[in-house]
Amino acid sequence: MPRVVLLGSSPGPDAATGQATPPAALTLPALAGCPTVIGKLHGQLASLDSEPVTIARSSEAAAYRGFPGRLVETSDLAGDLRALADAVEDATENLLILPANSLIHDELIYQITKSKRGALALIVREPREEDENGDAVVPDVPIEEALPEIGDRTLEGLPVRVRARKSRVISVGSAFHGVTRPNAVLLGPLHLHHKHAPVLAEAARELADLAHLLGPDDDLVQLLVLGLVRKGVSVGVRGRRDLFYRRVSTAGQATEALAEMATFNEDRARLNNAVKGADGFFTTYFVSTYSRFIARWAARRGLTPNQVTLISIALGVAAALCFATGERAGMVAGGVLIYFAFVFDCVDGQVARYARKFGVLGAWLDATFDRFKEYVVFAGLAVGAAVSGVGDVWTLALIALGVQSIRHLLDFSYGAANRRKPPSPLPSVPLSVSADTGLRQALEERRAAKTGGIRNLLKMWGRAGRFRAVHWARKMIVFPIGERFAVIAIVGALFDARITFLTLIIWGGIGAAYSLTGRLMRSFA
Repeated sequence: MPRVVLLGSSPGPDAATGQATPPAALTLPALAGCPTVIGKLHGQLASLDSEPVTIARSSEAAAYRGFPGRLVETSDLAGDLRALADAVEDATENLLILPANSLIHDELIYQITKSKRGALALIVREPREEDENGDAVVPDVPIEEALPEIGDRTLEGLPVRVRARKSRVISVGSAFHGVTRPNAVLLGPLHLHHKHAPVLAEAARELADLAHLLGPDDDLVQLLVLGLVRKGVSVGVRGRRDLFYRRVSTAGQATEALAEMATFNEDRARLNNAVKGADGFFTTYFVSTYSRFIARWAARRGLTPNQVTLISIALGVAAALCFATGERAGMVAGGVLIYFAFVFDCVDGQVARYARKFGVLGAWLDATFDRFKEYVVFAGLAVGAAVSGVGDVWTLALIALGVQSIRHLLDFSYGAANRRKPPSPLPSVPLSVSADTGLRQALEERRAAKTGGIRNLLKMWGRAGRFRAVHWARKMIVFPIGERFAVIAIVGALFDARITFLTLIIWGGIGAAYSLTGRLMRSFA
C-alpha cells in the first residue's frame, strides 16, 4: 500500500487571488452526511493509508486537526518543500501525493496507484489551436528553434508550464524555470515508486533553497515533477479519460464540480478498465464486447476469479471430450464449448480486476490451465481423428504442442530478460538553471544516438501501427490465445482435426518467426 501525502498548501484555482477556502472547511452538501472535501478524500484513501501525512500552512492548520494521520504545519513554500522531503525520503512504500482540495473518483485513484510506471502524473493538455477550417495551427517557429518561456496562460486555474509528449513529461517550468513551448498542466495526483523517494526529497530541498525565485502561482505538484524531471526521472503521464478529477477552492467550484462529477458513470469506467487494453482482434471484437457484463454479474453475486477459472477448465475438458467423439455433432459442440471456455478464461481476469480480488493462486491457475485447456483439446482432437478414421494425427498434434510450448518459453524468457535490463538513463540539468534548453538538447542528442539502421526500421514499423489495419494485422500475426482458440473452434467444427492442426502449426510457425525476428532486432538495436 502506498504512503499518502496530502498537500493542503498546494495552490489551486483562486488561490493566487486569496479567495480560496481550505478544503477542510469546504463542505459538500450534495453528498450524504455533508462531508468536507478533505473528509471525503480521507474516506477514499483510508484503505491505502490510514495515517496519511498532511502538509498545511499554520494559518489553516486548525481546520485539518481531528483528521487521521500526521499534520505538518509550515509557513511558506520553502517550508512546504522541506516538509515533503522529510515525509518521503525514507519511504519504503510507493508514494501517492495529491492536493487536499481534490475531488476524484475512487477508480481513478485505483488506476493511478496500480500503474507500473516508476512515476506517473495526471495531466490535461491544452486544446489544439485550430483555424477557421478546423485544421491544427502550425506554429511559425519549429520547436527546435523555439525559446523557453515563463508562460502566463492558465488551464483549470493552473499555469501552463509543462511540456508533455505522448507518454511522459519532457520539461516543467515555474516562475523561474522556462519551458520550451508548454502544452499541458499537471492536475495533481502524482504516484511514485519508493526507489525515487530519495531523489524527490533531494529535489524538494534544492527547490526550497530556490523558493525566493518562485512565484505565488507556482503549484507544488508541478514543482515536484520539475525536480524529478531535472534529476533524470522518467515521469509518465495519463489523462482523466472517462473519470473525474478536479481541484476546488471555493464553495461554488465544489458545487459545480460535484454536479459535473455526477454525470460520469464510474461503474462503467471501472468495468471498461477490467478489460485488458492490449488484447488481440478476436478477443476485442468477439469476446470482450460482452464478457465484461458477465464479469460484473459474477462479481456482484460473489463469484471469485478462481471459481470462474474452474468453470473455464470444466468447459475446456468438456470440449476435448466432444472432439474425442470424432462425430460432426461432437466437433461442432466442441467448437462451441472451447469458445465459451475462452470467454470464461477472459471473464476470470475481468472479475479479478473489477472486484479487485487478486491472488498468487489465481494468477498461477490462470497461467497454468490456459496451457492445460489448449493441450487437452489437442489430445481430444487427435483421439477423435483416430475414432472417425481421419488417420493418425498424433504427430501433427505433437508438432502443434511443441510449437506452442517453444513460443511460451520464448515469451517468458524474453520478458524476464527485459525486466532485468536497466532503462536507458535520462539527462539531468541543475535546478539552478532557468532555461530548459540544455535539457532539450541533451534529449535530442540521446534520441540521435538511438537512431540507426535497425532502430529506424523498428520506428517505421511502430509508426505504421497508427493505421488500424496494420495495428490489427500485427496483433493477429503473432497468433495470440484468442486467435488460437478461434481456430480450434471454427476450423474444428467445419473441417477435421488434420486441417485444424495444420492451421495451428502454419499460423503458429509464422507467428513464432515474426516474434523472434522482432525480438532479435530489438536486442541488436
